[in-house]
Amino acid sequence: MNHARLFLLLGALAGFFAVAFGAFGAHVLQPRLDPHLFSVFNKAVHYQGLHALALLFTGLLLRQAPGAGLRRAGWCFVAGMLLFSGSLYALALTGIRGLGAITPLGGLSFLAGWLLLAIGGWKTGGD
Repeated sequence: MNHARLFLLLGALAGFFAVAFGAFGAHVLQPRLDPHLFSVFNKAVHYQGLHALALLFTGLLLRQAPGAGLRRAGWCFVAGMLLFSGSLYALALTGIRGLGAITPLGGLSFLAGWLLLAIGGWKTGGD
């Protein structure tokens, strides 16, 4: 499987949906949601957008220097977006507070992704 190509595709789609969800939140949800839940929704959009860029960067790095650490970083970013942002979207839209228990798992996935990206980037450094 070409992970670089896959992560570029997933990163671009995640970025697309971050913009779409942000617009949906601003134009449809803001008047309907409690301010706290709207803030939760915006946090999900923010982190999804940031990690869409991280996934794109990972895909570009993988094109230059394929490696298991970079592949793992990409999958951690994907998992983080699904768990972190996904749980926050669900919490904001349903108000079910128990969904917040999933969010830290996504945060840990993001952290693991950044560490793996640092290690993978270091190993591909050249000098």
